Amino acid sequence: MGIQETHPTDSPLPTPTTPRGREALAAILAEPRGAVIGLDFDGTLAPIVENPEDARAHPQALPVLAELAPKVASVAVVTGRPAEVAVRNGGFAGVAGLERLAVLGHYGAERWDARTGTVSAPAPHPGVAAVRAGLPAVLEAAGAGPGIWVEEKGRAVAVHTRRAQDPQAAFEALRRPLAELAARHGLIVEPGRLVLELRPPGMDKGVALTEYVREIGAEAVLYAGDDLGDLPAFAAVEKLRSDGVPGLLVASGSSEVTELSARADLVVDGPAGVVGLLRALSGRLG
Repeated sequence: MGIQETHPTDSPLPTPTTPRGREALAAILAEPRGAVIGLDFDGTLAPIVENPEDARAHPQALPVLAELAPKVASVAVVTGRPAEVAVRNGGFAGVAGLERLAVLGHYGAERWDARTGTVSAPAPHPGVAAVRAGLPAVLEAAGAGPGIWVEEKGRAVAVHTRRAQDPQAAFEALRRPLAELAARHGLIVEPGRLVLELRPPGMDKGVALTEYVREIGAEAVLYAGDDLGDLPAFAAVEKLRSDGVPGLLVASGSSEVTELSARADLVVDGPAGVVGLLRALSGRLG
């Protein structure tokens, strides 16, 4: 599948605000073939939308990634979505230039490789089916009103409050009952931007990113994210730094989640800003 080529831009490459961020960017520019570019999907490559099924990558994301990917060791999309859903919504399959792209879905429990076009994954956690069966009664007991809806994610179940009359109040009211339901069946609750995801423990974006970086043998890493679920990936990059692997932390800024911006080396303006950063980076790599 061919895609429209991007054209050179006069936009300068942003300068990280921290010494470690500047060190990591310099390392990526010096040895791009040793760099892994890690990216969240929703809110980072794709704008946040009311219905997650409608989420699609920013219009310029594919051309920019196809231009950048051949210049680095790998591009890894790290997402809580099922790998196949992220591949479909991102349009990653069959794109020339993306042969070095991998999608680590369900926080790394699934993996799709562009070279093979296949997904590898272990058996689902049995607690997910139990939680799915018990969720309607818990939502009813908690007084969940109109606008609360459940997203089936295969290896996880997500409860969204964005459509509720008071989304934040509904989110807070559901945290405890959903945490109790998850715990009864050996799961955990991952909070996000007006969403509470019930999923198996043991895997998060930090574990997934660390394992992938080690597998690739990366000499530097950039990670961009926007939500609370990206905090483990930020922590993983900070740990990699302490182990001698330079890391650049990028926040796809939003008014809903400020924790990432506070820890980031560089803050950009949502998916458009992420795409602009990647375009400028690719331009500097020749």
